[in-house]
Amino acid sequence: MNSKVFVEVTAKHDIYGNVRPLSIKWEDGRVFEVDRLIDVRQAASLKGGGVGIRYTCNIMGKQVYLYDNEGKWFMERK
Repeated sequence: MNSKVFVEVTAKHDIYGNVRPLSIKWEDGRVFEVDRLIDVRQAASLKGGGVGIRYTCNIMGKQVYLYDNEGKWFMERK
């Protein structure tokens, strides 16, 4: 089973080029709001492979990593 899950993301783009994810749509159709953005940095996904901008987010009280790889968003499957 692939440990990388591609997700649909609703994000805010500001005039400076910053991107802030607001919500994610999981593969089963459930939508989760991003409660808090903790960190943004260039990083590799150790579980799923691939690199991109890693967004460390709080969603429903849990810290998760959301990756943007040139417009394709993914998360690591637990």
